[in-house]
Amino acid sequence: MFVRIVSILFPLFAIAALGYVVGRWMKPDLTHANKLNMDVFVPALVFSALASKSFAVAQFVPLGVATLIVVVGSGLAAWAAAKRLGLDPKTLVPPMMFNNCGNLGLPLAVLAFGNEALAPAVVMFMVSNLLHFSFGAWLLDRHIRIVNLWRVPSVLATFAGIGVSVAGFEVWPPLMVAIKMLGDIAIPLMLLGLGVRLTDSRISEVRLGLIGATARPLLGMLLAVLVMQVIELSQQEQALLLVFGALPPAVLNFIFAERYNQEPEKVASMVVIGNVASLAFLSVALAIVLPTV
Repeated sequence: MFVRIVSILFPLFAIAALGYVVGRWMKPDLTHANKLNMDVFVPALVFSALASKSFAVAQFVPLGVATLIVVVGSGLAAWAAAKRLGLDPKTLVPPMMFNNCGNLGLPLAVLAFGNEALAPAVVMFMVSNLLHFSFGAWLLDRHIRIVNLWRVPSVLATFAGIGVSVAGFEVWPPLMVAIKMLGDIAIPLMLLGLGVRLTDSRISEVRLGLIGATARPLLGMLLAVLVMQVIELSQQEQALLLVFGALPPAVLNFIFAERYNQEPEKVASMVVIGNVASLAFLSVALAIVLPTV
């Protein structure tokens, strides 16, 4: 089991570590590469996963609802904790709600459970992503226009992919191959970008960083276990949901905190320490679920 867990996690953290080294050594500007990834490669990945014949929308509704409960439940618990600890909820809630289900979650799902896990992992990613670009952005800026959500390429790709699947339309195979090839670029680039981005983050709030790094996966896994008791999911979906719950805070939380000047140093501490600590928490989650799938 130990060897299996290492073989799953090593590629992810090796690429992220390489990104960190490259970031410290070469200091590359990945602004355009990251934008290209989010606007082209990730939408291609999402569309190719959702537009395939094997994707049945109704099949993943329970998983989507379960994911929504875990995300919202994490936010409510974080809001209460922020009030108790005397923290600004706008600082603590987003990192507790929105985890790294893109950079780490998608490749982890494929490495741990095979290519057939990509479609449900994309569903979970999009539930979190839709909430992050809508409620998450509104939480930091009450004047934001939610209508702008429909301009996010990955959101458009989600509805396009679901529409193609529901309509039973078959995309011309050579075109689908091209789209999948573009999507294949997304995951390694996300991991490399994660490592590079972490070099820009500074740990100035170690205590809060440790609190966030511990609370995010523990709360997520607890909520995932509770949700499984009331929503019927397949064994693979249960495994994916528990691993989803164990993921660390998303780097996007730091980017949003910088954009809206919402104590970015504190958010950066939770993101950096959380992603380092995720090696331990994801190992625990995998040790729990791998024997069941």
